[in-house]
Amino acid sequence: MAQFNRIGSFSLNFIMMIPEINIIIPLYNEEQVFPLLIKRISKLLDQSTLSISVLLVDDGSSDATAVLMKQLSFIDARFSSMILSRNFGHQLALTAALSRVNASEAVLIIDGDLQDPPEMLEDMFTLCKEGYDVVYAVRETRKEGFFKVGFYKLFYRILQKIASIDIPLDSGDFSLLSRRVVDVLNDMPEESRYLRGMRSWVGFKQIGYKYSRPDRQAGNTQYSLIQLLKLAMNGVFNFSEFPIKFITFLGVSTMSIGVIYFIITLIKRFSSDYVPDGFTAIVFLIILFGGVQLISIGIIGEYLIRVFFQVKKRPLFIIKELIVDKKEVKKKDIESRLF
Repeated sequence: MAQFNRIGSFSLNFIMMIPEINIIIPLYNEEQVFPLLIKRISKLLDQSTLSISVLLVDDGSSDATAVLMKQLSFIDARFSSMILSRNFGHQLALTAALSRVNASEAVLIIDGDLQDPPEMLEDMFTLCKEGYDVVYAVRETRKEGFFKVGFYKLFYRILQKIASIDIPLDSGDFSLLSRRVVDVLNDMPEESRYLRGMRSWVGFKQIGYKYSRPDRQAGNTQYSLIQLLKLAMNGVFNFSEFPIKFITFLGVSTMSIGVIYFIITLIKRFSSDYVPDGFTAIVFLIILFGGVQLISIGIIGEYLIRVFFQVKKRPLFIIKELIVDKKEVKKKDIESRLF
C-alpha cells in the first residue's frame, strides 16, 4: 500500500486540482475510433458539473494511437496519457491506469471502442453517492454476432455456477468504482488478473446498472479469440475450485467405470462361453485412463503456471511515457508497478 501512496502523491504534484472522478480508458490500435471517442468524452466533460480528468493508456499500439494521445494531452490538461513499453494486455493496461488515478470520489472504467457509453457516468455516480462502492454495467442486449453473444452468455452462467464468489451475470469491466475499492484493487497482487472477478471479491455494497450495448463505432475489435479464452480461463482458475475438484470426480468416475467393466467381464466369463477380447479391453482402458491423466495434468498445470508467473515478481507493466497536466513526466520519476 505504501508504494501506491508514493505513486499517488507523486501524481498529485502534476495536477492543479484533485478531480472528483477519473475516467480510465485502455487503448490498443484504436486510431480510427479515437476522434469519435475524444469528441464524446469532451462533450461529457464540458456538460458535466463534476470535476473529471481522463487517463488514456496506450497498450503498445502499432498504429498512431499513442501519437494522437500525446498530442491531445499536450494541449488539453483534462486528458493525461500513459504509454506502456509494449502490449501487456487489456487487464494489465487497466491495472496500470488504476495505479495512477488520483480521484477523490470514484473511477470510471470504460473501453475505447465506445461500446461502453461514457454518458452513463452521471447516473452511475448518482448511485455511488447513494452508498454503492461498485456500480457495474449489465448488458441487457448487445449488438454482436449470434455465436459470440451465445458464448458470452454461456460462459458467464457457467462461471457464476462454479465460482467461489458471486460474479454478476453479463457484466464486463465497464463500471464505476469508489476510491476505497480502487485502493483495495491496487493492493491485490494477482499476475493473471480478472478485474471483474476481483471487483466482486472485494465486497462492499454493489449494484448493477442495465444498458443496451451498442455496436463498435469504428475499426475492428482488438480482442482475438485466443485472448478471450485466456481471459475466460483466468476467471475460472482464479475464482473457482471446481477444476481441481473435477479431477477427483473424474478419477472416481473412471475408476468406477473400470471396476464395473471388470465385474461385467467376469460375470460373462463364468456364466457363458463368452471370452472377452483382451486386446480390445486393454486399448479401451489405455485410452480411458490416459485421457483422464492428461486432462488432470492439464488442469493442475493451469494452476501451476499461474503460481510460476506470480512468484517471479516481475513488474506487471512498464510505463514508457507519462504526460500529466500538459507536461511529460521525467523517465527517472516514472515507477512501474511491482509486487
